[in-house]
Amino acid sequence: MTTNVLRYLDESRDQAVAKLTELLRIPTISADSKFKEHVLRGAKWVHDALASAGLKTELMQTPGNPIVYAEWLNAPGAPTVLVYGHYDVQPSVPDEKWTTPAFEPTIRDGCIYARGATDDKGQMLTHVLAAAAWLKAEGKLPVNLKFVIEGEEEVGSRNLDDFLVAQREQLKCDVCVVSDTSQYGPGMPAITYGLRGILAAEVTLTGPNRDLHSGVFGGSVWNPINALCRLIGKLHDDQGRITVPGFYDDVMKLTDVERAEFAALPFDEAAYKQKLGVDATWGEAGFTTLERRWTRPTCDINGIYGGYGGEGPKTIVPSTATAKITCRLVPDQDPEKLTAALEQFFRTNCPAGVKLDFSAHHGGHPTVADINSPFMAAARRAIETAFGKAPVLIREGGSIPVVATFKRVLGVDTLLLGWGQDTDNLHSPDEHFSLEDFHRGTRASACLWAELANGAK
Repeated sequence: MTTNVLRYLDESRDQAVAKLTELLRIPTISADSKFKEHVLRGAKWVHDALASAGLKTELMQTPGNPIVYAEWLNAPGAPTVLVYGHYDVQPSVPDEKWTTPAFEPTIRDGCIYARGATDDKGQMLTHVLAAAAWLKAEGKLPVNLKFVIEGEEEVGSRNLDDFLVAQREQLKCDVCVVSDTSQYGPGMPAITYGLRGILAAEVTLTGPNRDLHSGVFGGSVWNPINALCRLIGKLHDDQGRITVPGFYDDVMKLTDVERAEFAALPFDEAAYKQKLGVDATWGEAGFTTLERRWTRPTCDINGIYGGYGGEGPKTIVPSTATAKITCRLVPDQDPEKLTAALEQFFRTNCPAGVKLDFSAHHGGHPTVADINSPFMAAARRAIETAFGKAPVLIREGGSIPVVATFKRVLGVDTLLLGWGQDTDNLHSPDEHFSLEDFHRGTRASACLWAELANGAK
């Protein structure tokens, strides 16, 4: 039966690109209220696309942007699969850096250029098109299928967790599928089986009650910037390890098999340094660059400010200094526990003479999926059929908090199947998506439904 579906997809490639182009024209920028009308238009577009494919579809209202829910539940005894994606996109600024306007999709060199091309409209649409192909070519799907497509992913999924908890019974499934990651490289499809979590915070030190003349008062009171830099300098030791007490207590160790598989991946350290414009890599001793990026925790200062930053000198002892901090976490670290540990570290080491204010922001749990599950095996077979090459198994250094939420609320693992490349300029000007990868991803999705059904028998 899959042959008929794949033939249908091959014969409708032009229509698929036309649909993608139509969706990409809608500026669904969730971060800017000026685009609210377009965000709602994008939600309606996704709703209509799923409805026309043959699924029972509903626009579910939230305090923010609507969530599109769709289902086809006519395969008794077959697995139930939940597909998650998002229709909102990042702002297009700086617009002058785009070769062609961000919301005027343009095809160049086999790629479609537009904001949201890869993140996440193009990747999300592959699953909609695959479901439509099954229902057009065969009149049915081999699995039960549910879709949750939200419009607030780029602003922190403000209402998604509440929606998932409230609709827990309606969303019951055996496995989730998300395509919002990347292949390992050109011609190297990948399944991402692990994600780092995150905690975000900021710390502000306040010294004197106003900016002071550095000649008159300097050397007699703590300069908050100096004190903050001293604190920040204590966060890592000479081996690149984070010195916050208890930070590594719950870190899941890499297996020898995982380390061997990572070592077998093609990775050019010299090319990596050249690409980033650095002459050396840095990180926790005893781990490779890939291991540090994917499987070890981090603590990074994302921004630091205080005092005078204008042109020329201004001789002051500033009143305040602030640092913004994120830590990437690995299984089985807990963001709440480590946020408290980070605050305690700063308070313990803060010198007398400055006041410390600590603010905790968002957090997300790390995840790791069972690479030996039947769902993972089905995904491997589907990708090999569509791409002509078996996928490699990788982890990802970034965070997709909804994956941990699916595990916590629904009790299921997520198949992270990325069709794009990490060079597709996600969040940057000239975002693009290879049309061949778009079509291969759609074929892989269509094959996945059949493989999941076969694997359950």
